[in-house]
Amino acid sequence: MRLILFLALLLTASSALAAPELYRLQPDLSSVGFETDFGPDRITGTFPIAHADLTLDFAKVGASKVAVILNAAGAQASFPFAAQALKGPKVLDTAEFPEISFISTGVKAEAEGATVSGNITIRGVTKPASFHAEIYRQQGTEAGDLSHMTIRLTGAVMRSDFGAVGWHDMVGDQVRLDILARIERAN
Repeated sequence: MRLILFLALLLTASSALAAPELYRLQPDLSSVGFETDFGPDRITGTFPIAHADLTLDFAKVGASKVAVILNAAGAQASFPFAAQALKGPKVLDTAEFPEISFISTGVKAEAEGATVSGNITIRGVTKPASFHAEIYRQQGTEAGDLSHMTIRLTGAVMRSDFGAVGWHDMVGDQVRLDILARIERAN
């Protein structure tokens, strides 16, 4: 059974978790998905994660930190034209800006998870962004075992905020993100 931890762990965390813990991303088990409207249909796809630095503090959630770099040039989309257009100069311009980055500025516990706020950089433009976060013990781990976790982040950005305005007459402005990160304690 999965357990939403940002509140529940505050009650069950041991004294050993009083300090922030470094976690490593398990890239082969993680994904960054996106979707946007394409007329009555949707374009979906994924971005590979190039790098992630994660520090989680279950006793003091606000001390948690996230920094992620996505390989925008490696993006895949639900059909070949969309992938080519996405990487092209009118949208992400991956020849000039091959990465997308997110650096957290704050984490706030909520009734159902947390809000992770920070700055996202797309096409060299940095804007504030917030994501809803839920964190779970990975399936098969014992209660209280925080060595292997799964984080799910959801949110959206407006591509026009970053100058990614190509095909605005056919493709929606809002890009919805669904990030599934499987992580393991670094030590």
